[in-house]
Amino acid sequence: MESVTKRYPDGTVAVDRLSLEIPDRSITVLVGPSGCGKTTTLRMINRMVEPSEGTILLDGEDIQRRPVTTLRRSMGYVIQNAGLFQHRTILDNIATVPRMLGWGKRKARARAAELMERVGLDAALAKRFPYQLSGGQQQRVGVARALAADPPVLLMDEPFSAVDPVVRKGLQDELLRIQDELGKTIVFVTHDIDEAIKLGSMVAVMREGGRLAQYAPPADLLSAPADAFVEDFLGADRGIRRLSFFPSAELAPTTGPVIPLDATAEQIAAAGAPWLLVTDGDGRPLGWGEPHTLTAGAIRPAELLPHGRPFTPGTDSLRTALDSAVLSPSGHAVAVDGTGRVTGVVSQAAIGEAIRGAHAADRADEARVAP
Repeated sequence: MESVTKRYPDGTVAVDRLSLEIPDRSITVLVGPSGCGKTTTLRMINRMVEPSEGTILLDGEDIQRRPVTTLRRSMGYVIQNAGLFQHRTILDNIATVPRMLGWGKRKARARAAELMERVGLDAALAKRFPYQLSGGQQQRVGVARALAADPPVLLMDEPFSAVDPVVRKGLQDELLRIQDELGKTIVFVTHDIDEAIKLGSMVAVMREGGRLAQYAPPADLLSAPADAFVEDFLGADRGIRRLSFFPSAELAPTTGPVIPLDATAEQIAAAGAPWLLVTDGDGRPLGWGEPHTLTAGAIRPAELLPHGRPFTPGTDSLRTALDSAVLSPSGHAVAVDGTGRVTGVVSQAAIGEAIRGAHAADRADEARVAP
């Protein structure tokens, strides 16, 4: 996008001289307050809105030189509430664009069935209608429909904002998984900075009046906001968000406070800790207990306090580890392996030390690349 402006007849400027280079095979997120031109920018890419000035190039070619219908069919488009055809089955909704492109019904439906599996939809839903699906399932159908003709570009306009937080997280994870497999060029609009940081390879923060405030990878955005507007938009907890980009691999869990459900009085005493993590017969966490409250030889789960959300060292970030420790009554994060079995616990102090080490390593890396 080269100096792209959208000005309406009444003089309103929705987008003002916006220049962006959107990387191939990545997720670029447009984020900002309401009315900052995010959706207008997205719609100019597929010419649902025509720019007043400037040029939009796709692989070096001006999109104005392409027939608008051809351009739109080469781009997947996902909107809030999915925008499905209510009179068509799920399978036929997904097959819409391939059928428009001249695919035979059998081939188009076979492609739709393949995509249902890819986006995590049960094949039993194929003959149902949109009103028979949950909001999250409908959004998955919308993503599948956008992918049906295998477009190189996928435009997504706040696609997950109408679903509850749990479903939204699942949809975000599903999108990242699909992107890892397919490598599309995705332009994603959201007003949620957490969603932008989680999904974006690059994040464009826009301010009111359709002007670009900052364009950077999410980790750079969090560490070095361009100005007070960006800093305020990122929020007071941007330091916590930045921990999402620091790995937890350096954390070394200790097993001293970990005991089994049938621990003897001797084992409880030998642990020598004010709080003990109790595990079941398979080594999975059950909860925390103070030694004097535990029934030796037959600890009851009802005696225990919640252990919080465990983390997996080397897979999860320091933010996840810190969250786990903060939520724990013992002040320790529970570390598990890929099967959910406890590998040990990590104290808040150890996590704090890892955070300081990560910041030091980050500063050293910046010093090495500085001119």
